[in-house]
Amino acid sequence: MKLATYNVNGINGRLNVLLRWLEETRPDIVCLQELKTPSNKFPRKELERAGYGAIRQGQKSWNGVAILALGQEPLETRRGLPGDPEDTQSRYIEAIVDGIVVGCLYLPNGNPAPGPKFQYKLDWFTRLQAYAAELLELEVPVALVGDFNVMPTDLDVYKPERWIDDALFRPEVKAAYANLVAQGWKDAIRHLHPSERIYTFWAYFRNAYARDAGLRIDHFLLSPDLADMLTKAVVERHVRGWDHTSDHAPVWIELSDKSNKRRRNT
Repeated sequence: MKLATYNVNGINGRLNVLLRWLEETRPDIVCLQELKTPSNKFPRKELERAGYGAIRQGQKSWNGVAILALGQEPLETRRGLPGDPEDTQSRYIEAIVDGIVVGCLYLPNGNPAPGPKFQYKLDWFTRLQAYAAELLELEVPVALVGDFNVMPTDLDVYKPERWIDDALFRPEVKAAYANLVAQGWKDAIRHLHPSERIYTFWAYFRNAYARDAGLRIDHFLLSPDLADMLTKAVVERHVRGWDHTSDHAPVWIELSDKSNKRRRNT
């Protein structure tokens, strides 16, 4: 099974890019972020023609998340992160697909920091930590997938000294991510590539993509049973080089139908 994440940076404006990538890669489950469109403008019919059922939580001009499933409709289990009924930003949607609970998230950017936006980011992280702990207690396969807007370590950012005061790299944010992982989640990309410099985002300015001046901010956190099924993690960075593409590259992981633990014992 291929489980993918892709911050599309405007789904309708980049629909041709998305459809081209879906046809090329054919992931089984896709988490999308930054739809930047209300739910009634979501391109459901075009995605259905491409073979994908979808659930979405749209928002005009900003944010927005969706989960796609190849050949089926995702079974929605949650819309919005719990813990703050007054939070109306479209940043979390969850579904069951093929027995896996998939939480698609778009964590706040938080800049400028310090300030109200940064505090909102930290508060959102606190709510995510609380809910993630509840998901682990269910003892079912769970994946938290999407744009976390955090570079966990120096290895995840080009020239880290330039990002010290940025909301994606401040100590409070890196600590929040580390505390989340410490609950028992596995960072899939870093687990398979522990010392490799890997990026998933390249800004549009200063020729960042050509210079490989990137960031790793798109992550897969897997519950222990899913982590045992992890076999591969790929950043499709060539998609970032397409015309009129997102500033993120799509990323996918491969999950075997048998755990690595079971295979080692046979």
